[in-house]
Amino acid sequence: MNLKDFIRSIPDYPKKGILFRDITTLIKNEKAFAECINQIVERSKNYKIDKIAAIESRGFVLPLQFLIF
Repeated sequence: MNLKDFIRSIPDYPKKGILFRDITTLIKNEKAFAECINQIVERSKNYKIDKIAAIESRGFVLPLQFLIF
């Protein structure tokens, strides 16, 4: 699954010249969101992670998913 297909691009937002990547469409799709979490977890298995900081306006959404794994 290509997760890029689920990320919306909004040109000139919030100002001209910026291409904003909106993950709302990714989060709304249950299968794509699950795949996103699975890919992050798989890539992180070789690291000893003690803390997760999510620098994102919906930062509370993503770290909670990692706690399951």
